[in-house]
Amino acid sequence: MPELPEVETVRRGLEPVMAGARVEAVVAARPDLRFPLPENFAARLQGRRIESLGRRAKYLLADLEGGTVLAMHLGMSGSFRIESRTGTSLPGVFVHARSTARLHDHVRFDLTEPGGLPVSVIFNDPRRFGYMSLIERADFGAHPHFRSLGIEPTGNALSGEALAPQFAGRAAPLKAVLLDQSVIAGLGNIYVCEALWRARLSPRRAAGTLVTAKGLATQRLQSLAEHIRDTIADAIAAGGSSLRDYRQADGSLGYFQHSFAVYDREDDPCPRATCRGVVKRIVQSGRSTFYCPICQR
Repeated sequence: MPELPEVETVRRGLEPVMAGARVEAVVAARPDLRFPLPENFAARLQGRRIESLGRRAKYLLADLEGGTVLAMHLGMSGSFRIESRTGTSLPGVFVHARSTARLHDHVRFDLTEPGGLPVSVIFNDPRRFGYMSLIERADFGAHPHFRSLGIEPTGNALSGEALAPQFAGRAAPLKAVLLDQSVIAGLGNIYVCEALWRARLSPRRAAGTLVTAKGLATQRLQSLAEHIRDTIADAIAAGGSSLRDYRQADGSLGYFQHSFAVYDREDDPCPRATCRGVVKRIVQSGRSTFYCPICQR
């Protein structure tokens, strides 16, 4: 499943043609994806202007004039591509082959983009685990998809002080707490492994050990927050990670996976110059965890 950097990369790829565009028509090839599409889905979108394209956790959010939000989740294999109305794909800076099997084109948005060009944004999802919702902006914070989400890992709001109340008294392993979406929204397995390596913290360490007896953030928790922000920022800058079915909106591959320090590098030497450890793989809550048992404590 795409993680936050991949979703943010897709958002940035779609933004130039979607933000400010007018929805001319919507064609849904089926009535459902993972869940049924909203009632009167196409009619509720047709003719409306997309005021902005944002993101919350792993959701893409198209704010529409009139106060409605189109929330879109990529699921396991969902992707978007941008085509001119003639069906010609719009290439990116670097292009790799990707599946464009029309059989899996489930939703097409026909738009007039801000410059006046007619384009189509097509959602393709072979496994059909993606989904779309229409939510009134006034009710957004109370919606089941969003009401329990924690802090975003992409800004200065993520700090040791913000995390301390969530970590205090927790005996659960760091890895499990960081994957809890009510603590940090959108943080996934890959980037938790990478951030913990950068912070020299073991994924097995009890989360509560990073908080003082008075409930204050330790220096190690401050450092962890900084490394999470930096890891996510670096992954976004690199275009995300191309694992399995993930592609950017223009069909090009992300390449942060070439910078992985520990993820999927079992038995490789730890890349830290001062460490002689070997990357180890363990399973926590059914998920693979990669870390160096020597320098991560």
